[in-house]
Formats: sequence, structure tokens, C-alpha cells
Amino acid sequence: MTVFEQICTLLTERNIVYRAVHHHPTFTSEESALARGEEIKTGGKAIVMKVDDGFKLFVLSAALKIDSKKIKQHCGAKSIRFAAKEELFELTGLVPGSVPPFGAPILNLDLFVDTSIIENEKIAFNAGSLTDSVILATSDYLSVITAEQFTFSAQ
Repeated sequence: MTVFEQICTLLTERNIVYRAVHHHPTFTSEESALARGEEIKTGGKAIVMKVDDGFKLFVLSAALKIDSKKIKQHCGAKSIRFAAKEELFELTGLVPGSVPPFGAPILNLDLFVDTSIIENEKIAFNAGSLTDSVILATSDYLSVITAEQFTFSAQ
């Protein structure tokens, strides 16, 4: 099963209403928002980072940037960096821009959600490919994930 199919199955099994959108390949948050017909702030940008010796998944509003200092401080980490394209593929089988905002059971990564996600009524994200997106209520998204929530975004 593809990551997209896994996400749709998970949401369907939990009786969660969602909208799947198939679109042309999108490579930026702006392109994705346009293809979905949603505001950029609704986008859930999922970024894999290496924090000390382990990889973790961080999700924030696509309108914002990651504040590495906040993550480093929160995690008590000595070093932090973005996962390389090759590392991302090895960990998830996905390419940059296609990573969905899900830890287990979809991706085997610890999940952290920025408070900017909670401020929106819905979340939209590329769901395992550059051509498939899913949009659902933020409250439903939060009900199906296991994540630590804190503020790690910056303007």
C-alpha cells in the first residue's frame, strides 16, 4: 500500500471526513496551496530533522519557518540539521515535499506539531507524493496522531 493509501485507510477506519485532491506535481508550499485551493497557512509542512543521533518529524504551518534554536532547546540537543534527501528516502521512501504530517503507523518517526497547526480549522498536506494531497479538520488530524506539541516556528 502506498503512503497515500495508508493515510486514506487510516482516516476512513476512524470515520474521519477528508478531501483527497489529485493535482500536478508541486514542489513548494505555495504551489501546493494553489493546487489545493487553500490558503498557504493551512498547509502542514512536514520536515524530517536529525536531532543529535536520531531523526524526528516536525510539522508546522507552511506559511512559517522552523526555528532550529527552539527545537534544539526543547529537545536538549547538541546538534540539529535537516535530513539530507538520501536520508529522507532511506527513512521514509519519500522525496522532499511529499512527506505527510504523520508518525506511526504511517512513518516510523517521533512526531512534533507546532502550535501554528492548532490555530487553523483545517490542515492540508501532500500525502506521500507530490501529486496527492489530503485536507481535513485540524481537530480530526489531532485525534489520529500521537505527537508532542510545542512552538518551534518563526515568521
